[in-house]
Amino acid sequence: MDEEQNTWQAVDQYLIETLVDEDEALAETRRSSSKTSTPGIDVTEGMGAFLGLLVQVSGAKRVLEFGTLAGYSSIWMARAMDDDGAVVTLEIDPAAAAVARRNCDTAGVGDRVQVRVGPGRDSAQTLIGEGAEPFDLVFIDADKANNPHYLEAAIALSHPGTVIVVDNVVRGGAVLDQDSADPDIQGIRTLLEMIAADDRLTATALQTVGLKGWDGFVLARVN
Repeated sequence: MDEEQNTWQAVDQYLIETLVDEDEALAETRRSSSKTSTPGIDVTEGMGAFLGLLVQVSGAKRVLEFGTLAGYSSIWMARAMDDDGAVVTLEIDPAAAAVARRNCDTAGVGDRVQVRVGPGRDSAQTLIGEGAEPFDLVFIDADKANNPHYLEAAIALSHPGTVIVVDNVVRGGAVLDQDSADPDIQGIRTLLEMIAADDRLTATALQTVGLKGWDGFVLARVN
C-alpha cells in the first residue's frame, strides 16, 4: 500500500503541476493553514481548481461553504465568479476566520467573501432565519458528524438547480463500517442514506486517490 500511495501522490502532483495555475496568494493561503488549529486539512490544489470550475460550469453567483479554515477553497470559488458574486463561508474557529479574511484580502477577493464565525449549524440557521437569498452552489467540508444537519440546511438555502458538493465521504474505506463508533463515519453514512431517500436530490459519489490518500466526494443537484 505504501508504494501504491506514493504513486497516487506522484500522479496527483504531476497533474497539479501540469494543469493547475496556483499563484503565490493561493500557495501562501495553503501554507497559512499551519496557523489554524487544524493545519493541512484544506483541499488540494486540484480540488480547489475543480471547485472553481464547478462555479463556472454551474454559473454560480452565490456560494455557501461549510468549513473555511484558511480560506483556500473560498478563494478558488470567489475568483471563479464575476465581480458581483458572493461566497458566504462558515467557520467555527475565530482564529482561522481571521487568517481566512487576511488571505482573501491578499488574494483580491475580500469584497466577495463573507466569513461568518460560529458553529456551522447555528450560522446556517441564522441564514435561514434572515431569509437569505438562495445559493447556487454549496460546498460542505466541515466536521463530518454534522453532515446530516449541514445537508438539511443546504437544501433549505437552495433552489432548483443548486449544486451541492460534500467532501471526504470515503475516509480510506471506513465508510463501509456500519458499526463504526466514529461519529464522523456515522455522520457520513447518515448523509448518504438521506440523499438516497430524498426525492429533492439527484446525486452520485466518486472515489478519489492522491495527495490526501483515498477518499471521495458527493455531487448532488437539487431537483
